[in-house]
This record gives sequence, C-alpha cells and structure tokens, in this order.
Amino acid sequence: MNKSKVRKFVTLVMVALVLFIGFDYGFSVYCYNNVFGKRLDTYEPTALKVSDFEGLNATHYELESDKGQMLSGYLYSTDKTPKGIVVIAHGFGAGHNFYMESANFFAQNGYYAFAYDVTGNDESEGSAIGGIPQGVIDLDKAISFVENNDDFPDVPIMLFGHSWGAYSACSVLEYHPEVAAVISVSGCNKSSDVFEVGAKEQAGPLTALMMPCIRIHERIKFGKYASATAMKGFKASDARVMIVHSEDDNVVGISYGYDIYYDKYKDDARFSFMRLKDKGHSYVFDDMTYIDEFNVGFDKWLETLDYDYAVNENRDRFISDKADYIHKNLDRTRWSNKLNNEMFGEFLEFYDHEAVIQTGRITAGWMQVVYGM
Repeated sequence: MNKSKVRKFVTLVMVALVLFIGFDYGFSVYCYNNVFGKRLDTYEPTALKVSDFEGLNATHYELESDKGQMLSGYLYSTDKTPKGIVVIAHGFGAGHNFYMESANFFAQNGYYAFAYDVTGNDESEGSAIGGIPQGVIDLDKAISFVENNDDFPDVPIMLFGHSWGAYSACSVLEYHPEVAAVISVSGCNKSSDVFEVGAKEQAGPLTALMMPCIRIHERIKFGKYASATAMKGFKASDARVMIVHSEDDNVVGISYGYDIYYDKYKDDARFSFMRLKDKGHSYVFDDMTYIDEFNVGFDKWLETLDYDYAVNENRDRFISDKADYIHKNLDRTRWSNKLNNEMFGEFLEFYDHEAVIQTGRITAGWMQVVYGM
C-alpha cells in the first residue's frame, strides 16, 4: 500500500471515529436531557399537607441558588426546643412533600426539620432539574442558608437524604464538613450512577459507550459539582454517617453505594450500616400495610371501569377519574402515619447521640443492622 493510500485510509478512519464520537456524545446528551430536562411535581391527590399532622408548624422561606433561581423551603417545628436541625434532601420524582411525614417525625421528637424543593421541583423555580449534580448545589445553598439565617438556632446540623437526596447529602460534606451527622437512604456514590442504572435497563452493554460522554457533559454543565462523590464527602468530614439500603433495590442497586462504603468503612467508628431485605427503593422506610391495602382497593376499582384506561384516547378521562377516586377513598390519617417506627427509632437514636455529645466523633465500634422485613 503506497503512502497516498495509507493517508487516505487514516483520514477515513479518523473521520469515522470523529463522527462516531460526535454521534455517541450527541445521543448520550439527548438521553440525559430526556430524563433531567423537565420539571417534576408532586401528584396532587396524594400530596401531604401540614394539616395532616397535629401540632406541626410550617414556616415558608425562599433561598437563592446558583443561577439566581429561588428555591422554596419550609422549616417544620413543634413547640419543643430543638436539639438540632435536620435538613432533608428529597429524591428524584417530586419535591420535599414526599418526605413531610419524615419532617413531622423529627419535629415531634425534638428537632427542627428544614426541607426544600430542588431546582425544577414543585414550588422552586427552574424550567428543569438539569441533572443530578444540581442536587448537591442546592443542598450546599440550603445548608448555608440555615447556618446564616438568624431565625434558626445555633444547634448541630444533621442531614437526611433518600435516593438522589442521599447522594447529595453525602457528597455535600466536601463543602460542609461542619455537618454533624448524615443518614443516607438508598443512595449512590457518583452523580452519573443515577443515569447509568436506568440506561442499563434500556441500552444494556451500550451503556458503557454512553457513560464517558455523560461524565463530560456533567462536567461542562456543573463544573466542580460534577466531580462530587459520597466518598470524597466522607473523606473531607468527620461527620457520623448511617448508611441504609435494601438488597432488592432495583432503582439504585446496593452495589452503587452501600457495598462501596461498607468495604471501605466497616471498621470505622463513624459509620453505621443498616442493610435491609425486601424493602425496595421508594418506600424503603415505610410500613407498607396501608399502602398495600389501598392498592388492593384501587385494583378492584380499575376492574369496574367501563372503558379501557390504557388507551391513549381515554387518558384524560382516566386521569380525572383516578384523581377523583383517590380524593374520595384515601384515608389521610393512615396515609400520613405510615412510617416504619422501628426504623425511625434507630434514626432518632443516631441523631440524639450526636446532639448530646455535639462532636463529629464517637468511640463505639461500627455496627451493621440487618432487617428482614
């Protein structure tokens, strides 16, 4: 093969490679934006209300985030003098409303709870979520807001995060090492993990080609926050950490977070581990009794419909009928009292220990609690 043919071959290969990389990057970003390029709002018929909780007070605040967008937050409290402030970071799917029951529990047991909606969720501004690192950015801003607001007492700050919020709560320790304690439920180590889990279900082995592009995209869009990880947060802080995860979690697999942390920190006195069985992801800390009961009744109602609710032409009708059914049949007292009290008792004990000693260190050994529920 002469030099001219070699050059032509090399040129063709390079062009093909550039086109492939360009297509891979473009397609990966398209998929990413398809997931995170939208707003998310709590489903109104099942949304919790302050009136669902006796003795719970809610004070509304607004705080500014990175691009000037205003975030909506609420300080939940009772008449008890707070032992600490629990900042709640919500998961992917809607705003903090899903966790109001948790806020009420902490407030009823001697803490203030500050819960907010991340950019692009519920009451907060933003045309879209944008991406997982936004959760770390907004939590960074929320913690600073709590620390610098004269309305809040000078007490230890604790974090409580589930799923996306768990990743954010652990990763933000890099920027707020002063946080006293963190409870991380069903979280992952890296921001790209959240996309990878879902992509594997859709694209299988091709996901490996997408992930480098996703990481580059997040770096361009979110800067330093794109490289934030739970492990970096743990290293930067002396906060006590409780890691909670269910073995059957098919949304954020246990290997993406819990297993990594356990392997590194199982002998570290700062860390506690609660490994669950058969608790899934979304309702990992709930008692499923009423949820299962309601779902049985809902399934029976579906069978009584005189039209095919799965057909697109009946979509709007079904949305209206479903909302009407829930409004009429949801027992709000039971719906707002479905927490697994045994588990939350463990959470409270964990926070109380830190609130009493007001340091980031303990001398007791690590523990791993396995719940077979």
